[in-house]
Amino acid sequence: MRNPLNKRLPREFFGEFAKYLVIFLFMTVTIGFVSGFLVAGNSMIQSYDESFEKYNIENGHFVLKEEAEKETIDSLEKEDVTIYPDFYIEKYTDHDLDGKSDSTLRIFKERTTINQICLMEGKLPEEENEIAIDRMYADNNDIRVGDAIKVGEQKLMVTGLVALSDYSALFSDNNDLMFDAVKFGVAVMTPEGFESLGDAGIHYSYAWKYEKEPADEIVEKEMADDFMKVLGEKAVIEKYVPRYANQAIRFTGDDMGGDRVFILVFLYILIVILAFVFSVTINHTIAKEASVIGTLRASGYTKSEMVCHYLAIPITVTLLAAVVGNILGYTVFKNTAVGLYYNSYSLPAYETIWNGEAFVLTTVIPIIIMLCTNLISLVHRLSLSPLRFIRRDLGGNKRKKAMRLPHFKFFHRFRLRIVIQNRSSYLTLFIGIVFANILFLFGMMMTPLLSHYQDEVLNHMLADYQYILKVPVEVEEESAEKYCMTALKTVNSDDEGEEISIYGVQKNSDYVKWSLPSDGVCISDGYAEKYQLEKGDTIVLREVYGKKLYGFQIEKIVTYPAALAVFLPEEDFWDTFELEEGYFSGYFSDKELTELEDANIYSCITEDDLTKVSRQLDVSMGNMFYMINVFAVVLSALLIYLLTKLILEKNTNSISMVKILGYENGEIARLYLLATTWVVILSLIAGMMISTIVIDKIYWVMMSEYSGWLTFYIDPKIYGEMFAMSMAAYLAVALLQFRRIQKIPMDEALKNVE
Repeated sequence: MRNPLNKRLPREFFGEFAKYLVIFLFMTVTIGFVSGFLVAGNSMIQSYDESFEKYNIENGHFVLKEEAEKETIDSLEKEDVTIYPDFYIEKYTDHDLDGKSDSTLRIFKERTTINQICLMEGKLPEEENEIAIDRMYADNNDIRVGDAIKVGEQKLMVTGLVALSDYSALFSDNNDLMFDAVKFGVAVMTPEGFESLGDAGIHYSYAWKYEKEPADEIVEKEMADDFMKVLGEKAVIEKYVPRYANQAIRFTGDDMGGDRVFILVFLYILIVILAFVFSVTINHTIAKEASVIGTLRASGYTKSEMVCHYLAIPITVTLLAAVVGNILGYTVFKNTAVGLYYNSYSLPAYETIWNGEAFVLTTVIPIIIMLCTNLISLVHRLSLSPLRFIRRDLGGNKRKKAMRLPHFKFFHRFRLRIVIQNRSSYLTLFIGIVFANILFLFGMMMTPLLSHYQDEVLNHMLADYQYILKVPVEVEEESAEKYCMTALKTVNSDDEGEEISIYGVQKNSDYVKWSLPSDGVCISDGYAEKYQLEKGDTIVLREVYGKKLYGFQIEKIVTYPAALAVFLPEEDFWDTFELEEGYFSGYFSDKELTELEDANIYSCITEDDLTKVSRQLDVSMGNMFYMINVFAVVLSALLIYLLTKLILEKNTNSISMVKILGYENGEIARLYLLATTWVVILSLIAGMMISTIVIDKIYWVMMSEYSGWLTFYIDPKIYGEMFAMSMAAYLAVALLQFRRIQKIPMDEALKNVE
């Protein structure tokens, strides 16, 4: 026999259609976005994983000071590796032909064996004056196929847009905190075109592949360490980057995997919050229908039947939202996610991989969360005897008395009583607002944080031009100041370590403004924050391509946000690294040193290099920050709407009664909506405090996973903007609820007299 209770479900659903529609739409959009990200992310991760074999990506590469002799290559290949020359030249590029250099291109010869190329648009170069450039670099600089760009002194025609398999993230330096796809790009030319660029600034880079692919990363590290020892005995190494440590290759895969975890956690927290909203709603319905439930139970309906009845609508709404959300995720939102990924990474072409995992993660698990959350509440709520329901005695203690309130004015006591009576609803509202504030603060803080970081970097630049030389070369420019520089690595438990810049600086330097200690070193504030170091601590660093250890005592922490760095007098630098007196490796200068030949310059650090982090994050993540802000505001408004609506429904009889007593709609709104306003304001203030603490902890953990450091910063005006936007959303909801108060008739109280 069909359960008669099922006939009540359509009436209950359409009686609260607006509420369920809002929840349905919100869950649908959220699940759609998450599903789209999972589908796109899984497809791209699979494409990324397959690219290692498909495009024959290197096991690593090294850069030598000079071109290796054939005998050297032959001896190295006896270590069960194959060596591939992969020389490149870096050239300043003028892509808009205005006579000024806009960016830097790292140009390779066309590759046919190692690190192969994926052609995205157009064709590969065929003539000496043609070039194919990275697709993302082209997009960021508004370059199209057929455009002409100036590379060095040559004007070249762009014939194609490509993705280089070993540059899915455009890191110009493996030790950078962030890649730079605006001011840096990669490109390929024909062998003849590459030769036409000359030898100035050429980097003698060699890629290698193992004869037998390592079984796992542990074996790969051991093989890379062994090969580096052999290489160090046969040549002078300038760079040595095994694949497992190559950010240009690995950053993309690691980051996409991290996005997946964050998005799923975000979805499940949201589902739990909405499940609590349903739970509060169901508890209200049970209290309203207590006598009916008691009668049904006394008539023979079991507790399990009643539980199933009240679970039907939450599960149905969640299931429908999940199904529709997945359909949208596999179609509309998938393309949005793909666009965000392609806006950040220089990925090759991919194919959408259809799999059931996204459906399980975004449908089955949310339904289980919704079911378990409400089931626990319902089983506890419906465990009372039928007689207790008939008497409407739903409290845990029959003799429980009302809480005695302080001797406030009547309106204040009335509002306080409303808050106490609806504490479960307000608690859910508080938790939801805190969660929304965490998202909101994260989205709001990042753009000002990046701007602040950029300003701090520029304000504390050592020099407008910081030259790093291949060999010491004298210049006549009087403002140029010599300095020494090398790199060491931190001693970490994973034996990988992070590269730290070591500067040897002249005393009374015109560029390094802080005084250097006579004993000990200065370290940058970012280094101190990241590794939680203080004055008086001793740091131990090791050689980048060796095992020798160096110890330094911290005497001062200085503001230098551009890098993790150690500063010491040049005399101490010479002694520490056993160098001849007078040795130097570069120049600080506020003028461009045109007398230096390109062949002698290893690199030149300018304003563009120091601001690449903020510039790239703004390009890659700017749209994402905006989406997070919108989502947080909508979430706050949704929770406030649902729970204030529930509170008004719960107090319909009371509102009707006070109308009979002569209270106007405005006065009633002051009683009921102002109580909610108190809770919302307190929740926003507490939420901003809690979210600041939570974000601070999350930020430190997140940044610790990357090279470099961005100091945590929240612009104070963000709190005012968050409060104003959240209150604006609340006021819009309050107007809707005021209309609801106006519609409550005075005879409602008379209909429900018991």
